[in-house]
Amino acid sequence: MDIGLMLASITQVFALSNVLFVLLGALGGVLIGSIPGLTSTMGIALLVPFTYGMSVIPSIGMLLGIFCGAMYGGSIAAILIKTPGTPAAAATVMDGYPMGQKGESGRALAVALFSSFCGGMIGALVMTFLSPFISRMALKFGPAEFFTLAVFGLSVIISISGKSLTKGLMSAFFGLLIATVGMDKTSAYLRFTKLPGFYEGIPFIPGLIGLFALSEVFANIENILRSTKITTKISGVLPSLTDIKTIARPVLTGGVIGTFIGAIPGAGGDIAAFVSYSEAKRVSKHPEKFGTGIPEGVAAAEAANNGCTGGAMIPLLSLGIPGDSNTAVLMGAFIMHGFQPGPMMYVEHMDIIYAVFVSMMLANIAMLIVGMCGIKIFAKVISLERKMLIPAIMVLSLVGSYAINGNMFDVYFAIIMGVIGYVLQKYEFPLSPILLALILGPMSESNLRRFMQIDDGQFWRIFTKPICVLFIVLSLGSMVTSVINQRKINKRIEASGNEAQE
Repeated sequence: MDIGLMLASITQVFALSNVLFVLLGALGGVLIGSIPGLTSTMGIALLVPFTYGMSVIPSIGMLLGIFCGAMYGGSIAAILIKTPGTPAAAATVMDGYPMGQKGESGRALAVALFSSFCGGMIGALVMTFLSPFISRMALKFGPAEFFTLAVFGLSVIISISGKSLTKGLMSAFFGLLIATVGMDKTSAYLRFTKLPGFYEGIPFIPGLIGLFALSEVFANIENILRSTKITTKISGVLPSLTDIKTIARPVLTGGVIGTFIGAIPGAGGDIAAFVSYSEAKRVSKHPEKFGTGIPEGVAAAEAANNGCTGGAMIPLLSLGIPGDSNTAVLMGAFIMHGFQPGPMMYVEHMDIIYAVFVSMMLANIAMLIVGMCGIKIFAKVISLERKMLIPAIMVLSLVGSYAINGNMFDVYFAIIMGVIGYVLQKYEFPLSPILLALILGPMSESNLRRFMQIDDGQFWRIFTKPICVLFIVLSLGSMVTSVINQRKINKRIEASGNEAQE
């Protein structure tokens, strides 16, 4: 590393005008991420044309501010109204929303903010020092490796199934089944239905909004008149020292997991968050508390999805391959300014590379500042009476569903998924396995078929690939330890129930 060039980049990036642009981007990102249906990709894409007349450093800094800000912003809606603002915040719902229902929404938001900042900084630091090495590893991923990665992700379902493993697996099977609806990615054959709205498969964002937001609306309508508001106490904009000690391990682990999964093109923050959450639960001394509203669950998910911001930039800068949809738009911004991301940037434009490294760190600092300033305002949402909050959530959810593609089909689909989610919750079926199956189902199917075509249908060859074997071993280990943990949890619950009866 060229220390002189790094110091020069720090001086240049931390100029007042650049800092203001990054802060503006972070503010916009937090707002976009907190509104269900709006994504960071949408925000970056909308802003790219406005950066045309700007120099490359402030323009990229502002776009990175949106990227990092939206990742944290998704946790706000997840914690306050049980609706992931972005897909990457889906795992945050599992402990963030229960914390809010216990009157700890301020604490949950503070934990999410701190964990997001730490995870993002871990991703930025790894990107700065290890990007060439990680990019070479990511280049070794083919269809077989992506398939086993998806299988590893699906093995997490056991950890997020709640009290009943059977019901969790049934939910996952339902998710995998509806994930096959639409046009076959290999043969272009329409499966199950010929409705135009399903040609590209299940509308993911409207489905997510329906499962988590509208199902909650329907569940609360029957009690809306007699329900009371939840009060929350805001003691600080950052977690206490006790909370920091509690979440230190899941934050560090989640940041690393998020960075390395984010560096794999095609994987994203949603996968990283669920894997990190499962790992935190697996190594915890009290796994039975996960899902009931504890800071470790929020920290693990938020550190991982924000770690992905730095990870996704690694293949973009090193190989010219976008790590996700956000970096695909950022790649367009680089090209618009006359820079082609890829190996030659490390030869011809090292000053820009270092400026991007520093800008990513500044973007996470800006996200922290914006979050600290707004956390008390965000937390007041939960203090509204339910008869005011529930209709507002419904309107916001329907508008968010419509905003994706601008058609009513997505709105109708979100309502249908909301009804399904309401019925499933009524009978204590977990919803998170459905969402994970919707994310990983298409990925596993398409890559398995590509692998089988390339290797002439000889599935056994997957065991000759070291990365595949690693993911298979991790999947088996995850499933075994998750089953053991769940049995321990059930025994503890039974023991506490017996004590209460006595």
